[in-house]
Amino acid sequence: MTSKILLLPIIIPLLSAALTFVFVSKFRALKGFIALFASLLNLLLAIKLFGHELYYSAQWLGNGLEFSLRLYHFSAFIILAAAFFSFLTILYSIVFLRDKTYAGQFYAYLLLSLSFVNGAVLADNLLVMLLFWEASLITLFAMIAIGGKQAFKTATKAFIIVGICDLCMMLGIVITGWLAGTLVMSKISLSLTSLGSVAFLLLMIGAISKAGSMPFHSWIPDAAVDAPLPFMAFMPAALEKLLGIYLLTRISMDLFKLCIGSWISILLMTVGAITIIFAVMMALIQKDYKRLLSYHAISQVGYMILGIGTALPAGIIGGLFHMINNALYKSGLFFTAGSVEKQSGTTNLEKLGGLGRNMPVTFICFIVTAVSISGVPPFNGFFSKELIYDAALKSGMIFYIAAVAGSFFTAASFLKLGHSVYLGKVSQENKNIKEAPLSMLVPMIIIASICVLFGVYNYLPLTKFIQPILVGANGHNFYGMPENLMLIAITLAVLIAAVFNHIIGVRLNGSAVKAADHIHYAPVLSWIYKKAQDKFFDPYIIGLKLTDIISKAGFLLDRGIDWLYENLIVMPTYEFTRKVRRLYSGNYSKYLGWLLAGTVLVVIFLTYSA
Repeated sequence: MTSKILLLPIIIPLLSAALTFVFVSKFRALKGFIALFASLLNLLLAIKLFGHELYYSAQWLGNGLEFSLRLYHFSAFIILAAAFFSFLTILYSIVFLRDKTYAGQFYAYLLLSLSFVNGAVLADNLLVMLLFWEASLITLFAMIAIGGKQAFKTATKAFIIVGICDLCMMLGIVITGWLAGTLVMSKISLSLTSLGSVAFLLLMIGAISKAGSMPFHSWIPDAAVDAPLPFMAFMPAALEKLLGIYLLTRISMDLFKLCIGSWISILLMTVGAITIIFAVMMALIQKDYKRLLSYHAISQVGYMILGIGTALPAGIIGGLFHMINNALYKSGLFFTAGSVEKQSGTTNLEKLGGLGRNMPVTFICFIVTAVSISGVPPFNGFFSKELIYDAALKSGMIFYIAAVAGSFFTAASFLKLGHSVYLGKVSQENKNIKEAPLSMLVPMIIIASICVLFGVYNYLPLTKFIQPILVGANGHNFYGMPENLMLIAITLAVLIAAVFNHIIGVRLNGSAVKAADHIHYAPVLSWIYKKAQDKFFDPYIIGLKLTDIISKAGFLLDRGIDWLYENLIVMPTYEFTRKVRRLYSGNYSKYLGWLLAGTVLVVIFLTYSA
């Protein structure tokens, strides 16, 4: 059914952002409420659209290119999720950003991001999708940059990393359109031939970089420190995961047909496994609340990529379920970090402690979201992880081991975080801290409640949101308790081991903040950690060094060419002209003699050439 209503999810946030910009300097108290009202209106629209299939098309750019939008179950689900997290983030930010001069800009950029994400998800034309996709890169830069002077460097880093990956995606779109003979996504279904595989890989780079996967991740921990905290809860934790995993799923299921056991499937699973392990190992040693969470935002996307990479129904369903679960508890965790920062003025774990007594609601919300991300039953993260474990085990033992090991280190790092911030003795400077304001607590409470609901009653998200996305699941239902009891037993054993590891770490190292130091400073690991902390493995830094080497080589080449021109060409010419000048002595009889000699030579030449 063709309907112009599909333009509203793009237009409403777009116009609201423009209105918010207008009120940045005047009527500043209104800017948050304008953004809140717009996000609520967008949420109500997303609820209304969910469950419908609509299409919109208009002539665009000529040559048969159309501005086409398509609403179906998957896109409607992402639109709804994006609207939900946008509303909660703005509600949370009204108090958190109340004293910030950039609050109005933040709301405007958030609404613009929402508009562009809605456009990218609804797009049924790869070129239209690219238009909105690239526009979101601009708002990503802007939302980080408003955090301060240092934030501008981080914003530039994010822009360059994601921008280069987007260039790869552009090339992938060109190849895909050439192979398919069309840019309409709903009409593309290609096999992974040699050139098709190249197109898939290029599109994959764009998708996983947007989701925050390794090796395109290094800007996220920097943004956790430099950017406004609500940005972390909104973009890396929620919106970018939804958009990146949405595209990865589309290219794996619709545009191309990812085959079980193929080399591309193995590549995806490998990227997922590496992202899980390396990022969670970095999270384990962090001593800042926000940086620790930022590495988990990276690590958790590894589970999604691993699940989708298996190409098995359980893995794909698990990956998509984990996508929404991660957006929930990761946003909730960043909200708890913001509450602690707002009330105490710091997120340094060494300066915190005992806040659970003074901030009980924040503490409870932290517990729920922390056990959810750790995969503790019966919370939502447990069920999505078990589906991924099951598919990973069927795809290769090494992938299963990586996924389970990730859960161990995830639980260990959150035991360290919770113990350091909310338990123990209250420091003298924090003894009078009070609970966060209500408008900051409400989003956390809502998210924590959904984490419980989506776990205990996982029938709801799986049957209403996730399973209908996967056409061809052979009618199998994935809700309820996992079927493989052995995997459940191993998961519980791993979580218990993480608890014992924390207890031992506290006793060995003397404090909760140092609970992971026996891992941090273990032989070999200490050297790897040192290199990682020095950004030795950071692709961005590596790229800068390579660029510096290339620029220096180019400078030397340029100097060499200049030397050739100035010495091998100019100097001989100069010597020749200097000698010729000596012949011009001012003696006219000599000039006449040269003229006659030249004339004779010309005549002789013409005579013999004739």
